[in-house]
Amino acid sequence: MQFRPCIDLHNGKVKQIVGSTLSDDDPGLLRTNFIAKHPSSWFAKLYKRDRLKGGHIIKLGPGNDEAAREALAAWPGAMQIGGGITAANAKEWLDCGASHVIVTSYVFSEGKVNEARLKELVQTVGKKHLVLDLSCRRRGEEYLIVTNRWQNFTDVVISPEIMDKLSSLCDEFLVHAADVEGQCNGIEEALVRRLAQWSTIPVTYAGGVKNLQDLERIRELGGGRLHATVGSALDIFGGTTMKYDDAVVFHRRYKQS
Repeated sequence: MQFRPCIDLHNGKVKQIVGSTLSDDDPGLLRTNFIAKHPSSWFAKLYKRDRLKGGHIIKLGPGNDEAAREALAAWPGAMQIGGGITAANAKEWLDCGASHVIVTSYVFSEGKVNEARLKELVQTVGKKHLVLDLSCRRRGEEYLIVTNRWQNFTDVVISPEIMDKLSSLCDEFLVHAADVEGQCNGIEEALVRRLAQWSTIPVTYAGGVKNLQDLERIRELGGGRLHATVGSALDIFGGTTMKYDDAVVFHRRYKQS
């Protein structure tokens, strides 16, 4: 299990946002937990210092390309990039220093998997450079993939069948539990269990992590097979319940497990 760091960009700034409040239709709903004084490159250099690979940079809307490039330049070949990625621009981001491109809305289009677009992405960047973002929200007992900054439900249910199908076309999955993202009130345990049971490739889980006990719980429920991201809880993002340095120690303890 690994601790995977993150850099979330909104309007060119590093921020931590409550995921379910990010809406194009009503910007007034937006709840922001943290706005950084440091540039994106500061965080990337911190992750480089601590040798934390596999973290993700997410561009939440327009106006974030310059900040994303700065972060990639600070820790080249070690971080993934997502947000507005298509077959037309994916290679450009790899050339900027991303290890992988992360894709959601471009592939999960009009409520379903757009197989033609997915095939084109694989042909453009290769399976080994592609991460599929299966970020989801709960409906009843099921978790449905959501797109467009977690605003729109698709008809695609996270299931053994869909994960098996998609795992042959990408290198990793990234899964934000959007209902609890940014709230620091605990993880989606049912989702963690399913991801660990159903995925045959690496998965990074994000959403609701409050403290080291939550990281331990992900390790326990996931059998050490899932990686985890922490955002708003960390002191480097204004959090009070978890120290970044402790997360690094956790990573070093369990990264080979």
